[in-house]
Order: sequence, then C-alpha cells, then structure tokens
Amino acid sequence: MLRRRAVAMVAFSGAVTPAGNGRRWRPRGQRGVSPVGYVPDTMRFLRQISVAALLPLLGCADTAWEHRCSETPSAGPAQPCDDDGATITYAHFESRYRDAGLNRVVLWQLPGGAPPAQGWPAVLVFQGTGHSAVNSFEARVDDAWGGWWQAQLSRSLLEAGYAVIAPGTRLDATWWDTNILPWSITWQRSRDHRLMLGLFAGIEAGELGPLDLDALYATGISSGGYMTSRMAVAYPGRFQALAIQSASYASCGGALCSIPALPADHPPTLFLHGEQDEVVPVDTMLAYHQALVDQGTPAETALDPDAHHGWLPVAPEEITGWFEGH
Repeated sequence: MLRRRAVAMVAFSGAVTPAGNGRRWRPRGQRGVSPVGYVPDTMRFLRQISVAALLPLLGCADTAWEHRCSETPSAGPAQPCDDDGATITYAHFESRYRDAGLNRVVLWQLPGGAPPAQGWPAVLVFQGTGHSAVNSFEARVDDAWGGWWQAQLSRSLLEAGYAVIAPGTRLDATWWDTNILPWSITWQRSRDHRLMLGLFAGIEAGELGPLDLDALYATGISSGGYMTSRMAVAYPGRFQALAIQSASYASCGGALCSIPALPADHPPTLFLHGEQDEVVPVDTMLAYHQALVDQGTPAETALDPDAHHGWLPVAPEEITGWFEGH
C-alpha cells in the first residue's frame, strides 16, 4: 500500500542538525528532547512521562515548531489521494510542536490550487482515544470506530477548500486532557492547552501554510469530540462552527455528564451520534444539544438508530456541509 508524506525537516526556532544517521533531528541547544523517529527504552520513556507531567505544574515550558519540509507550501499536491475502495492514503505534511518536554505531532494538508487572499479556512480534527493523528489521512475500510469515514472526512474537507490539521495527543495514541482531572477543572495548566496556544500562534505565523485565523473550525470523535467542545469553552471567538461525533460537553465522560451554563458565544454545533452507543450514551449528547437550542445557539443532530460508538458514514457529507453553512 502506498504511503506518501512530504518530508525533510527545518526548525523555525533555532538551527537544526542531523543526529545519528541523518534521519533523526534535534534542535541545537535543546537537551532531553527525543529526536524525531527515536523510540526510547522503557526506563527513559517512563522518566520522560514523569518529568513532562510535572513541568506544567512548575510553570515550565520548552516550545518550538519543527517541520518536515524545507519550505512551507501554499497548496496541496495535484493528486493527493490514493483510494482503492479498501484503503485510503492522503498525502500530508508532518510537523512537530515541542510542548513541556514532549514532542507533539501535527499532521496537515492544504487544498489544491491557489489559496484565497485571506488564506485557507482550516479544520482541526481531534483523534479519539487509542488512535493516531494519522487516521485523518490513512485508513482501511474495516478500521475500528469507523476510521474509514474519518479519512474520508479529510478528503471531503480538502476537496471543499478547507485545510485539515490533525494534532496528536501525548504519545499520539492516548486521550485529550479536556475531561481528565485535574485538567478538566484547571485547563490552563494542561499540556493540551499549551498545544492549542502553539497551534493558534503557528497558524497566525504561517507555520502550517497560508491559513485564515478568522475561519477556524473543529471536529473530533469520542475523546476528540469532548476536545472539540473544549474549543467553545476555552477559546471564545476562535471557531466559526463545531462538529462533535460520539461525545458531549467538554468535561463530561461517558454516562457521567452534567451540562453547565454554556458560553453565550458558543459556536454553532452539529452533533453526530449512534443511538446504540454504549461508550457515550446518546442522552448525554442530547442534553448538550438541548442546552444550546434553549439559549438560541444554532445546533443540529445527525442520529443513526442502529449505530454504536464510532464515526457515522454520513459524517463526511454532514460535517462538510455544516461548516460550509457557517
């Protein structure tokens, strides 16, 4: 199966030198940060997590963008997608954002053609627990949780003229902090908040191509769906619209869910949910939806009476259409 990525690396904060065989890179002057592609041994891995967990509490930060392309592109490739009906691979760029001692992967792609004068509108796609950011660009038709439709969503968005940005969780396979104590109640101390601030600054600085900071959207599934809700709660005025798949309010988790007073400027929100969802009961989403309706915020639902936890097949069309309408 063809897997294509645009690669080569340059740092935007300090020079970069090759480490080892030239396929791993480390910024000069930065110690204790694993180079790209390096898999630490178990003890180093545990130490790294332990130290990184303490850094936000100590108010420490070590952040910089790194990219796997020597020049920032302004548009995507002419033929970016390989889709044979069983597998889909969408060409994409890979960047890293160093956050409190840990490298966060950020995968992204731009639409083809010339960008608008104000830059491309952009959609942040937040992965679910146990999945990688790469699932936004590579999938098999039998992937768990309807992963096929996540990749097809990226394709639909790109073809409609939206840039797609898929940031990774810690280790790129865990969960978002949004509904995990203590970060659910002390969000500004979380590493995911640091990542979001870095993303906003990077978009404004053109790190991920010519993007329109005033035309941001967000979507995600499960843990990434809760993270999508966090965009409304923590970053007022940043997002034009949201689409939440198989999740509810930012600090909820599964059946444990209480909807507080919502921001008056909460973005218009589309909810997609399977009515047979055993992980995130549909009633928790419906309560969130109703709270938005009650305060006059545009909100709609796309429900599948037979679906369980996962992306719905209608997600690519419904989410793209929702964003185009807002």
